[in-house]
Amino acid sequence: MGINGVEGDKTLQSICYKRGSLRLLDQRKLPLETTYLDIKDTKDGWEAIKEMVVRGAPAIAIAAALSLVVEVSNLASFNGTSDDAATFLRKKLDYLVSSRPTAVNLSDAAVKLNEVIDKAAAEAKEVNSVFQEAYIEATEAMLEYDVMSNKAIGSYGANFLQKHLTDNQKITILTHCNTGRALHAQGVLERAYCTETRPFNQGSRLTAFELVHENIPATLIADSAAAALMNAGQVKAVVVGADRVTANGDTANKIGTYSLAVSANRHGIPFYVAAPLTSIDLFLSTGQQIEIEERSPKELLHTRGGLGEQVAASGISVWNPAFDVTPANLISGIITEKGVITKNGADTFDIAEFVRKTSGDL
Repeated sequence: MGINGVEGDKTLQSICYKRGSLRLLDQRKLPLETTYLDIKDTKDGWEAIKEMVVRGAPAIAIAAALSLVVEVSNLASFNGTSDDAATFLRKKLDYLVSSRPTAVNLSDAAVKLNEVIDKAAAEAKEVNSVFQEAYIEATEAMLEYDVMSNKAIGSYGANFLQKHLTDNQKITILTHCNTGRALHAQGVLERAYCTETRPFNQGSRLTAFELVHENIPATLIADSAAAALMNAGQVKAVVVGADRVTANGDTANKIGTYSLAVSANRHGIPFYVAAPLTSIDLFLSTGQQIEIEERSPKELLHTRGGLGEQVAASGISVWNPAFDVTPANLISGIITEKGVITKNGADTFDIAEFVRKTSGDL
C-alpha cells in the first residue's frame, strides 16, 4: 500500500500534492534513486499508474483523481456550459479508470466523483463552480480521508493482532506489499518478513525501502522461500493488501498472494487482508467475477521487472497475470479503517452487514 505522507511526517511520501501541483514518487527507481515525477494532467496520471510509478489500490485511486484536479486547476478557461464541463470531467475519469481495471478503488472513486459532478452541474450558475467548488474539493477530501484511513487500518490491525496472537510476546509477520508499521509503533513487532513480490519486485523495491527508512526490523525473502519460512516456525501471521474484495470475502491482490494463503493454511498460520472499505466491491458476489489484469511479457523476460536486460529465451511464451484471487475460506479476517471483519459461526464473512453497520463511522 502506497504511503501518502504530510509535511513534517517521517514516513515516505509517495504522493505530494498541493492545489495545482502533483508529484508522484517514481517507485520503479527505488531503492537506488528517490525521484519524483511532475504530473501535469490526466495523460501523465494514466501513464504513471499504468507503468507502475505508483502502486497500491488506494494510492492509485487518489493519484488518478488528483491528476485530473491538477489539469482542471491549471485550465485558463473553459469554453462551454456547466453540462459541457461535467461531460469533460466524466470522460477524463473514464479514461483514468482504464489504466488499472482490477483495482476497485479507482472505479469507486470515479463513481463518487461523478455523483459530485452531476450535482454540481445541476446546481451550477457558472462553469468554474463545477471545477473549483465541487470536483477539486471532493478529491482533496478523498486524499485527507485516505491518510486517516491508512492510520486507522494500522491501528485496528495492530490492536487485533496484539490481542489475538501475542500472548504478551512480540510477533513476526510475513507481508506481501505491506509493512507492519503500526505493529512496530506499538512495540509488538519482533520482525517483518517481506517478499520480493515478483515479477515487478514491489516488495524489494518499495516495501523493503519503507521498512529500512522507518527503522523497522525486517528481512527480505524470495517469494519462493515463504513456505520454507513458515515451516521453520518463523511466521506468526501473514498480512497482505487487496485491490478488490468481493461480497463473500474473496480477495484479489498482487500475484503470489494466493500461494501465501495456501501455505499459511497448510501451516496453521492466520492470514489477514488489510484494505480500506473502498476496496470492497459488493456488486461482485465472488472472486470468479473479478477482471484480472495481465501485464507485459517483458516483465518476466527481462530483469528488474522488465526494465533491465533480457534473461529468458527469445520466443518463449509468457503468462503474466498481475493479480490472483484468494478464496475467503483461506482468509482469517479483513482489517479495515472501521474495524476487523471476522467470520460468523458458519465460517463465512458477512461483509455487507459490516459495511451497513459502520456506514458513516471512522
